[in-house]
Amino acid sequence: MTKPDGFYDALPRQPRFANLAQPTAFTPLPDDWVICCSDIVDSTGLIAAGRYKTVNMIAAAVIAALQNAVEGAAFPFVFGGDGTSFAVPAAQADTSRRILVRLRNWVQQEFGIALRVAAIPLAKVRAQGLDVTVARHAVSDHADYAMFSGGGLAWAEAEMKQGRFMLAESDDHTPPDLTGLSCRWNTIPARNGLILSLVMLPGPLASAARFAEITAEILALTAKLARGGHPVPVEGPGMNLLPPDLMLETKLTHGSRSLWKSQLALLGSALLASLLFRRNKPTGQFNPTRYKATMSANADYRKFDDGLKMTLDCTPEIRDQITAILYRAQAAQEVRFGLHSQQEARLTCIVPSASRDDHVHFVDGSAGGYTRAAKNMGKTIGK
Repeated sequence: MTKPDGFYDALPRQPRFANLAQPTAFTPLPDDWVICCSDIVDSTGLIAAGRYKTVNMIAAAVIAALQNAVEGAAFPFVFGGDGTSFAVPAAQADTSRRILVRLRNWVQQEFGIALRVAAIPLAKVRAQGLDVTVARHAVSDHADYAMFSGGGLAWAEAEMKQGRFMLAESDDHTPPDLTGLSCRWNTIPARNGLILSLVMLPGPLASAARFAEITAEILALTAKLARGGHPVPVEGPGMNLLPPDLMLETKLTHGSRSLWKSQLALLGSALLASLLFRRNKPTGQFNPTRYKATMSANADYRKFDDGLKMTLDCTPEIRDQITAILYRAQAAQEVRFGLHSQQEARLTCIVPSASRDDHVHFVDGSAGGYTRAAKNMGKTIGK
């Protein structure tokens, strides 16, 4: 594996999410980096057909596949519900393109789902007068997530959806290595009334300072919620003895093994995991209580992705107050926003090792989440 250039490793980890509302918290990517994007075609139709878990898993598979390809080297990425964007140095660009093409072919083969994948040199973004700047938000002592600003990532995603910068078709049908990707936890019911998915982007008349002020207003409201609206309880979500989505995980991760052999192996590991969590006592290097607390701490329920995105366990009252702020800001053309309410959240996980504390967990609403919120941008949001 070609070593990364050291830029991302050197970035400071910021533990306070609110501090990331300021543009000064972000650092421009080096000039030779490449922006990569993925997006599921007709994710709205898949959601309507009840397949949002499949959508989430395919989106997260992009991250798992590249992490395995670069042997765990850190790189900035953001999970968007029905797609993923990330950035890599020039030395890892060819590997990234190859992995994206393999994953596109694999998803089409296993699920009949079309996955857009694109790679865009950063110079193309900056030629538009935009930038891709990045920061690292430390959600715990063991995990951090990339935050993006500058408008360039949103432009790159829009270009991809218009069919530009798409990676060429290939007959490379090598299955991607998706070791660590899993989906075994139950959905998480709202404890405060509802799960609110929020997407807020700068409007045409928004200055960076004004957008930061609006963000601060919203975060001040969410601070009134239990645990700041964190939807994943410290004690973790439930897990059935046999997780209902195990076949989904099998189809996505079986690689070169036959489907039935992979399913048997996953059945065995899922049963063992369920029993260990039910026993709830340390076994060897695995401590169920510690794992669940770490899982909650490591979950990415809020992020900056050229704007603000959050999945909140929210009261109706706080939801209404957030909505009022957003409508006022939208009327002043300072923001564009979309909201979507549902009753449960869900997790999609990447766990390199259950005995370590660096596992990551992507949070989304269970009934469309970020995808539905993004589709609602510019619409009147019902309650």
